[in-house]
Amino acid sequence: MLRLTRLPGILLLALACAGTAFAADPKPIGTYGEWSAYTFSEGGNKVCYMASQPRKAEGDYTRRGDIYALITHRPAEGTKNVFSYITGYEYKPASDVTIQIGSERFTLFTQGETAWAPDAETDDALAKAIRAGSTMVVTGTSKRGTPTTDSYSLSGSSAAHDAITKECGL
Repeated sequence: MLRLTRLPGILLLALACAGTAFAADPKPIGTYGEWSAYTFSEGGNKVCYMASQPRKAEGDYTRRGDIYALITHRPAEGTKNVFSYITGYEYKPASDVTIQIGSERFTLFTQGETAWAPDAETDDALAKAIRAGSTMVVTGTSKRGTPTTDSYSLSGSSAAHDAITKECGL
């Protein structure tokens, strides 16, 4: 079940921890199916992102924090479609995360509780696949060796992406 009521604050904290400057509270742009879109100001520059939580989170764990998939645009930095995955646990060091969308498969690198695409080309391909797909499955391994599988609906992802792209003027 989505817990999007806490989403803006949690994601702002996550984005701030990722090395960003002072940021204002996120402002909702809208909710589109299973995805929500937000904008905020960071050091006087507009940032736009879309986020969702899994419909199903599987693994043999006793406790796990909040889980989010995000795509972020930062036009002032010249970046768009930056994919990040907050997993709700610390990843096994030097492990990879795998994302399956239809027949497409992507490998992300990990650090702490977050996974990222290795380059802008992969970010763009992943954003395109999310927009066009119907489901996304994310697999990873915790630092304790616990494998997890998170399943997402991609319903509304294309509209959410359109909304953040328009809001950020891209």
